[in-house]
Amino acid sequence: MRTMAYVLRRLGHGVIVLWAAYTLTFLILSALPGDPIQILLGAAGASAATPEQIDAIRAQYGLDRPLWAQYLESMAGLFRGDLGLSYASGQPVAQAIGQVLPSTLQLAGATLVLAVTGGIALAVLAAGAKRPWLRSGLAGLPGLGVSLPTFWVGLILLQLVSFRLGWIPALGAHGLAGVILPALTLALPVGAVIAQVLLQALDAAAAQQFITTYHAAGLRRWTLLLTHALPVAGLSLLSVAGLVTGQLLGGAVVVETVFTRNGLGRLVETSVAGQDIPVVQGIVLVAAAVFVVVNLVTDLLYPVFDARTRPTPAGRRTARSGLRNGRSGAQTTPEYPAAHPTQEVTPV
Repeated sequence: MRTMAYVLRRLGHGVIVLWAAYTLTFLILSALPGDPIQILLGAAGASAATPEQIDAIRAQYGLDRPLWAQYLESMAGLFRGDLGLSYASGQPVAQAIGQVLPSTLQLAGATLVLAVTGGIALAVLAAGAKRPWLRSGLAGLPGLGVSLPTFWVGLILLQLVSFRLGWIPALGAHGLAGVILPALTLALPVGAVIAQVLLQALDAAAAQQFITTYHAAGLRRWTLLLTHALPVAGLSLLSVAGLVTGQLLGGAVVVETVFTRNGLGRLVETSVAGQDIPVVQGIVLVAAAVFVVVNLVTDLLYPVFDARTRPTPAGRRTARSGLRNGRSGAQTTPEYPAAHPTQEVTPV
């Protein structure tokens, strides 16, 4: 019952977030200089249209009415599930988004696989390195990955892999060949964030008493790291779920433009340039909905993986972990009792 009330409350907050995102997008785009109809006619080569024709097109899309009337009409359509019509193509916004969404989902899926795999591998290697210079070098790579501009990485990969080596065509590639370079470009900053957070969590977990006890019992360093420290530190990845989602959506705009992929990012770029307000509003609404769902799922997964956040029999929740405060979960992980090591521990 408490869980259902919590979910409903969070859904209510999500509705407010969606409304705010939709409203702010409408106001910002409406305040941009220029006339969307003039931009549309100029792109179509019909800039010499008569004033009567321009007025007819503006009336067709409701742009001849006051701003508040346009907003109320768009909100009414939103409640009916109608996102409006695209100024550029005249097709429903939902249809325009649906046509490019599979391409972006394919890119996001491949990016997550590469980013999570690479980020975890880099963090584990850095945490397990014995030599200080090697650890420092590996630990510095995530900062470098975050600082590199995404468009620059994409251009470098195109120049090296496509133009010089000729392994993957720069344009027109399909299947895995068409997604590997964009996914690598976008996975670099996402994987760097994962590696940074996980490395800090691994260091904090390695300092816990139960890890020290197991180490004194004779367990090897890599066994401790992979079988005991990593599961505890892995909870910290939940804390960056929203940040990773934001990087995926934001990076898709740049990556799909560089690699000329027909996806949500490319649609955002063309729609903003053409002041296609309904399409931009629809994409912002989709992005905001993804944020809401990801954060809701993350909150619901905390009690599954961390018993400290489950309701107590008295109806009170135990103290939230440092994950909920933006810190690495391993920093506040309680010290587990020694799990009866197989060898007797000699006091030091």
